[in-house]
Amino acid sequence: MTTERQIKLGRQTALISFLLGTVIFGLYFLTSSFELLFVGYGFIALTGLINVGILISILLKANKDKDNRTKLLTTCGLMLLNIPIMLFYCWVAIILLGTMRITFTNSTQTTLTDINIDGCGGGHIDKLEVGESKTVWVDITGDCSIDINYLSNGQRNGETVAGYVTSSMGQKVNHKIDGKDKDIF
Repeated sequence: MTTERQIKLGRQTALISFLLGTVIFGLYFLTSSFELLFVGYGFIALTGLINVGILISILLKANKDKDNRTKLLTTCGLMLLNIPIMLFYCWVAIILLGTMRITFTNSTQTTLTDINIDGCGGGHIDKLEVGESKTVWVDITGDCSIDINYLSNGQRNGETVAGYVTSSMGQKVNHKIDGKDKDIF
């Protein structure tokens, strides 16, 4: 294979690996789908093997082709940039696995105030107008449940959001506040 073709292959491989990895990570971030998590693991393994093979072939070519060594090594550096990006995506995925991202929507006919998220890492929302939504990131601190209590027309009400949550169970969910328990797990 010519030097220019190897450089082009290395650059294309780096770009395609970055774009596909970013799409998989972005979809996982938006959905928290466990299936996408496994697709991501498989993608890392497969593209890792492919990238290492191409990287080795470029390094061998750089060892032999002294005239184009700088271009070949620059291509290797470009390919290696995907490693810290992949590590960053894995780090964020681990954080997401330890977090419940709950979008609370006020489905009552009154403004809700002093909304306390009890259990796990907890949280608080000062006020939700009728139909308004806010997302709270709740840390999963081990085996726990998530409940809310809030003021509606001066009365304290409460409801169960999730009866059981545990480590690595992080998800993105919606919860309509309407005074009824909807134990989603």
